[in-house]
Amino acid sequence: MRCFRQPLHTVLTLSASVGALLYTTSGLAAERVVLRYGILEGSVSVADLTTLAETGKPTPELDSYLRLAKREPQQVQKVLTDEVEVDPVILSQVLNNPLGEVLLDKLGETIRTPRGGAERQALRSALVLSASNDKKISLIETLQKYPTQEVHVDGENLVSAYRQLSDIAKQVRRVFGWLDIFQ
Repeated sequence: MRCFRQPLHTVLTLSASVGALLYTTSGLAAERVVLRYGILEGSVSVADLTTLAETGKPTPELDSYLRLAKREPQQVQKVLTDEVEVDPVILSQVLNNPLGEVLLDKLGETIRTPRGGAERQALRSALVLSASNDKKISLIETLQKYPTQEVHVDGENLVSAYRQLSDIAKQVRRVFGWLDIFQ
């Protein structure tokens, strides 16, 4: 019986991951990010953030917003591009359990949907998609893969969001290592 439990669990998890991938890639992807720094709020395109992530140079629109928020482009570039290694299947398994939901809820306080609902599902989908190609997640890929046209980010907690992403990956590795012991 034990020999069938693990393959069945793996098949179910893979099915859920593929379902999330198909759901997300079939339509929406974030085009705009609404950044909030204290009382300041502004909308920038994901393309502008991608340019900053890739080149280290902000577009004029993003540059003026960064100056108002008193943020250095290099600091934001680092937060956007730092990668954390994680297997997408294992990430999906971890994010689809109560511990994963707690982690998603915490991250959802910083990165959220426009209307403030379904953060868990949106973040889970974006994170698994971010890891799907190269087994790495980054904040810029997570924003690019977010399944709504607009994503709201608390800019003051952007560094915290990166740390939360990193913590999720560490939790995944910790749980995966623990599971390996018992298989």
